[in-house]
Amino acid sequence: MKEIFTPDMKLSDMLDINYNLVQVISRMGIELKHSGLRVVDACAFAGIDPATFILISNLYSFPDYAPSPSEVSSANIHDILRYLHGSHAYYILVALKNLEASFDRLVETCDENQKNVILRFFLDYKKELEKHFALEEEEVFPYVESLLGGKREEGYSILDFEEHHEDVDEKMEDMKNIVMKYLPDVCEENTKMWVLLSIYRLRDDLRRHTYVENSVLVPKVRNLENDGK
Repeated sequence: MKEIFTPDMKLSDMLDINYNLVQVISRMGIELKHSGLRVVDACAFAGIDPATFILISNLYSFPDYAPSPSEVSSANIHDILRYLHGSHAYYILVALKNLEASFDRLVETCDENQKNVILRFFLDYKKELEKHFALEEEEVFPYVESLLGGKREEGYSILDFEEHHEDVDEKMEDMKNIVMKYLPDVCEENTKMWVLLSIYRLRDDLRRHTYVENSVLVPKVRNLENDGK
């Protein structure tokens, strides 16, 4: 696939192509007031590598974008981690809280048994997702930082991360189907639609998050591990 985004483009032009890149800009610490600048200049204000920002933007925007080995090799791993940290903060502090509030409104008219079943399913999913993020924040990212510092933790490798990198799609599909097909008729239709849209948006964002990890973080860390042998 031909690369669309380049460091010489204006941020505003990129947002016109894919407005969801507002999420990438926010997570990497680029201020919207710099959206009229070229990527290379806006990134200079934020202190990030423009090529890495472009790589993440392409991965985020195009599901079939396959980064070249040279793109992966030259990507700034600190900026990759910065993006992933920012994604976790958004999911926990914004997306999941908003979705939980939407579910609370959705089940207001349900009886207590229905309400408990629906909310328990969502809270179980939320707990599972938070556990996954905690694994990355408390184990994976510190491990990467130690490799960057020239230290290798014995008995651990990025393969362990890949093996435990749960695919949240299945649980998300279950949650989507509950809202779409199985909610009681007393649930308000417009609220159902809003919750369903929120689930789709979160699902798509999480898929992009995983794609960045699998396409860039994992191969970068494998290289670091091999260099340290």
